[in-house]
Amino acid sequence: QSFPWCPSSVPLEKAAKGKLQKQICQVVLDHFEKQYTAELGDAWSRVRDVLTSPWCWQHAVLLNRFSPSPGLESSLAGQGYHPAFPAALPYLPAAFRCYSRAAPGRFPAQKHQPGRLKEYYLLNAASLLPVLALEVKDGERVLDLCAAPGGKSVAVLQCACPGYFHCNEYDDLRSRWLEQTIESFIPDPVINLITVSKLDGRQIGDLQPEFYDKVLVDAPCSNDRSWLFSADPQRAVLRLMQRKELSCLQFQLLRSAVEALRPGGSLVYSTCTLSRAENSDVINLILSSCSNVVPVDISGMARGVSQEFTFLSGMQQHELLVLPEKGRAWGPIVLWSWFFSSVLAGDRNLVSTCGVRREKQKGWRQAL
Repeated sequence: QSFPWCPSSVPLEKAAKGKLQKQICQVVLDHFEKQYTAELGDAWSRVRDVLTSPWCWQHAVLLNRFSPSPGLESSLAGQGYHPAFPAALPYLPAAFRCYSRAAPGRFPAQKHQPGRLKEYYLLNAASLLPVLALEVKDGERVLDLCAAPGGKSVAVLQCACPGYFHCNEYDDLRSRWLEQTIESFIPDPVINLITVSKLDGRQIGDLQPEFYDKVLVDAPCSNDRSWLFSADPQRAVLRLMQRKELSCLQFQLLRSAVEALRPGGSLVYSTCTLSRAENSDVINLILSSCSNVVPVDISGMARGVSQEFTFLSGMQQHELLVLPEKGRAWGPIVLWSWFFSSVLAGDRNLVSTCGVRREKQKGWRQAL
């Protein structure tokens, strides 16, 4: 059976054409070569082979439970796709369905059509691990602090129906992208539970102290896969020079997120960079400066998905680093090389109410 919106997977030559037309930015590759050889050792050469080879990249297919499509799953199975996450995971809601396959290439994307929900979302399967680690339950108050382009927000809503879901994105262009993603995947009854804001994420902890049950911080980072294909070498050099500033921003965002958690709430932090300064160093700084933050063991989740993902060995139990390799090229949030730590929150004494005004606009509440 064939579907007009569901042809065979896009040929590799076509899927990778855009990236192949771009050149590897040598100054970025040289910088990564020096840094990641020191930080990752022998593992870096295998990761580098994937990051610099778009023709071996993979895409997973996350099904939209709000727009079920008869025959889609059988069509995926016929093209070699299988469930990406085993039922044995500590947290895997029945409605959460994601498919992947070992062969490179991607399923065809669906265009945004106002008034029509998409049936699936294409993404890097590793970008779903932070959402599963967060273990969102129905009725909880949830914050996606750096939400654009919206893939993780969509994934959260495949897992549960929060009582209040705050999707924040500071950048104006990316915020519009986030809004379009939500419109494309979420129906009106649920969309009314969502607040979209353009707040400085570093201030949300002060605006909404001890308010949220769950917080996701998919932080701005030095996106390794994207940076390797920088078209402007001079801009790439400037980015590399400013790279140290990112870890400071990440710490401030993470500290704000901790302040926004209610007593007993939980938080997951993720990036799509291999950089130790933006991953374990940021987490360790939070752990040393916030006595009420307690690491949570997520090694059980890693064991449950070890057939699908490759993890860096030697990490602490509250940290996971997905390494892309050929045949399992997962590893950055839609941009293939990402790592994430989970840190969960603590014992606090006071609870306050939300300090953000809201108004009805465009079918959801727009925070001011």
